[in-house]
Amino acid sequence: MITIVIGVACLIIGAAAGYMILKNVANGVYNKRLEAADKEAEVIKQNKLLEVKEKMLNKKAELEREAQQRNQKLQQNENRLKQREQTLNQKQEELNRQRLSVENEQNRLEKENHYIEAKKTELDKLQQRQRETLETLSGLSADEAKARLVESLKDEAKTEAAAYINEIVDEAKLNANAQARKIVIQTMQRVASEVAVENSVSVFHIESDEVKGRIIGREGRNIRALEAATGVEIVVDDTPEAIVISAFDPIRREICRLALHQLVADGRIHPARIEEVVAKVTKQVENEVIETGKRTTIDLGIHGLHPELVRIVGKMKYRSSYGQNLLQHARETANLCAVMAAELGLNPKKAKRAGLLHDIGKVPDEENELPHALYGAKLAEKYKEKPDICNAIGAHHDEMEMNTLLAPIVQICDAISGARPGARREIVEAYIKRLNDLEAIAMSYPGVVKTYAIQAGRELRVIVGADKMSDKETETLSNDIATKIQNEMTYPGQVKITVIREIRSVAYAK
Repeated sequence: MITIVIGVACLIIGAAAGYMILKNVANGVYNKRLEAADKEAEVIKQNKLLEVKEKMLNKKAELEREAQQRNQKLQQNENRLKQREQTLNQKQEELNRQRLSVENEQNRLEKENHYIEAKKTELDKLQQRQRETLETLSGLSADEAKARLVESLKDEAKTEAAAYINEIVDEAKLNANAQARKIVIQTMQRVASEVAVENSVSVFHIESDEVKGRIIGREGRNIRALEAATGVEIVVDDTPEAIVISAFDPIRREICRLALHQLVADGRIHPARIEEVVAKVTKQVENEVIETGKRTTIDLGIHGLHPELVRIVGKMKYRSSYGQNLLQHARETANLCAVMAAELGLNPKKAKRAGLLHDIGKVPDEENELPHALYGAKLAEKYKEKPDICNAIGAHHDEMEMNTLLAPIVQICDAISGARPGARREIVEAYIKRLNDLEAIAMSYPGVVKTYAIQAGRELRVIVGADKMSDKETETLSNDIATKIQNEMTYPGQVKITVIREIRSVAYAK
């Protein structure tokens, strides 16, 4: 028991001794580690301190650089301010000098003004004394002398102004006439047309005179039926192998001629056959009229015409004006209008269209009392032509006011086409009457001694008495005669009025 107790006690003692040893060993290890940790912490602390010191040094250097840069900028700003201050001081000094100079100049000008005022007062007194002296010498007051001077200046100014105006008018007329003549000549030179004219009769040739009896028929019934169906007059006389067809309407003459040709070729000539053939030929001629109108518009490059206007254009082929074929006249006028419009910088297509349609009022389907120009404008408006085209058609004989530049172009080209030599013919009696009327109009004015209508009535020479009329009055006379002729007479083209005033001194040596 005791042994066990002793053994247990020994074990306890041994364990305690081992614990103490282990504790000592553990304390030694702990102390070593603690010392190592302290050393390591000290090293880290030193490193951190070094880093902080380095950062502080870097920051300090950066702050010093920034401070240095700011100091430099401040120094630069200070230098600039000093320079500006110097500049301002210089400008202030300059302004002071200028102000002093201006004040000196003002003082000088004031002195000069006082001097001028004094001289002016002295001059006024001198002028007053001279005016009084002049009034005493001339016996006129200043107002009266001034009025006389103004009147003399007015007369002189009127004379100079009249001469200047006449010079300007003459120069304008010269330039305008030259330019207009150039355009008209260029237009006429670029258009060539036939000059053949038509008659109011047609001659139908037959192979033998035996056919005349068949055409006349028993008791003249065939010829009467033919005249009634066609509306013409058929003259069967002693002219060998020919029958004359007379009518003012070329379409009727053409229908009769074609009907006769078919009747003679067929051989069957009687009233019923005549009516049948005339009806057939009339239809053929109507188709030919439409085809002619279409071909004319295609040749001239005119598109979009109303079918009825195309038919009217085709009818112009069988109409004439003063012996001039109306379709040829319309084609020629259209080409002239296109050329003249191109010369003037206008639309040549519109001008050509207006030129072709300007005489459609001469081929009416029904009788009317309107002039052909106004009736043509009415037809064009009816068939939806544009207002400027309608105005050009209606105004080409001055029966309507001209609203566009197309109207005078159509009027001029119509006159060119109708007035050229060989284009138209007049009855001799009408021609002589027109010349006599021209001379009579001129002779109706006082102071006119003699008149001569020359160049086929295209120029009127008027001789006036030198003792009855002045040079200025001759200009007025020529304008008055031209206006009266234009208002009272109808004539192709234009009439030139030349007034001649001359002084002749005659002496005889014996």
